[in-house]
Amino acid sequence: MRLTRYTDYALRVLLHLTAYDERLVSIGEISRAYSISQNHLMKVVQDLSRTGFVTAVRGRNGGLRLGRPPEEIRIGDVVRHTEDGFQLVDCSTCKVAPACTLPRGLNEATRAFLAVLDGYTLADMASARSDLRMLLGSPAPSDPAI
Repeated sequence: MRLTRYTDYALRVLLHLTAYDERLVSIGEISRAYSISQNHLMKVVQDLSRTGFVTAVRGRNGGLRLGRPPEEIRIGDVVRHTEDGFQLVDCSTCKVAPACTLPRGLNEATRAFLAVLDGYTLADMASARSDLRMLLGSPAPSDPAI
């Protein structure tokens, strides 16, 4: 199974916000940290904000933060939201569809994939926050430049 770039960006945004959960984070900061276009991130952030995964604070000192605690955000929920669908094959025009059990196996595999992701939260994925901060190259919370 392959996830879309949109899902990848959504997970990166959420991971970044988890790493810096004590302050507001700008889209520009996330863009620089991952070398991702701000325009792409704006679409992702708007969607995450609309669904409550992210809260956007407007204004000069605004920014982004998680919409709920990282312990309450399941990775499976994010993937289900950001992916269009999980139909791995289109059997509608296939000659052997009436006798084929491949779709059943693929559906079972998809359910198992999502079940594993449901076992992880954002907090699990960001348990080494100081390492994440170092790798992201963003200022630490004690840095007076914040």
